Amino acid sequence: MDRFFVEKKNINIENNTCIIEGEDVKHISKVLRCKIGEELEICDNNNNEYICEITDIDKSIVSLDILQKVDVKRESDLKIKLYQGLPKGPKMEMILQKLTEVGVDEIILVQSKRSVAKVEDKKEDKKIERWERIIYEAAKQSKRGQIPKLRGVLSFKEALDDMKLNDFNIAPYENERTKSIKQAIKGINVNNVGIFVGPEGGFDESEIQVIEEIGGQSVSLGPRILRTETASVVASSIVLYELSDLGGQE
Repeated sequence: MDRFFVEKKNINIENNTCIIEGEDVKHISKVLRCKIGEELEICDNNNNEYICEITDIDKSIVSLDILQKVDVKRESDLKIKLYQGLPKGPKMEMILQKLTEVGVDEIILVQSKRSVAKVEDKKEDKKIERWERIIYEAAKQSKRGQIPKLRGVLSFKEALDDMKLNDFNIAPYENERTKSIKQAIKGINVNNVGIFVGPEGGFDESEIQVIEEIGGQSVSLGPRILRTETASVVASSIVLYELSDLGGQE
């Protein structure tokens, strides 16, 4: 069943009705070619979801009746903030898609020392808008209970200041030979974890030193060197598997 996110104000629980607005209306009517009487999954971006039946479709609004509320836990109690050293365009799109599928709560773009890609101010809004759309589509496909937040582009110092707000921080680093993620997080009991992944060129050694100075830990992802788009997904998956619900229900 196709899934769509709507704002809370568009869901009327008392009358058991809701409406879909914006770009999704065209997708429902022109791409999916939905008809009156067909059912859709509707989520309010706050872990509340409903099975709804289409009652009317026009150019700007799809109207639905709420048939039932779905009682299912889609989101992890553990919140992961993934700090991503800015990679080249196509890689960024894949990273955003896969991190959304895995269950990351927030993705923060960072301009680090070895970032090859640059986001010019005049183009930043358009890129962010496209990237947010990729996250939205991935959240629908993977049946997330909320849409991951996207922030940036932050400087390295701004990212460090943000990391200080987390309960625990790790940074996969190719020169770390001994400490795995599992070893680093063993025995911890936290509500949120920050993961900082470098760009294509990895971290400069001085950046790792500063991360460790604020209490972060450099970790190994194993004996093989992973691309940045792989490292982000692997690191997030390991943390969610060890500390939360990936791979089974809590």
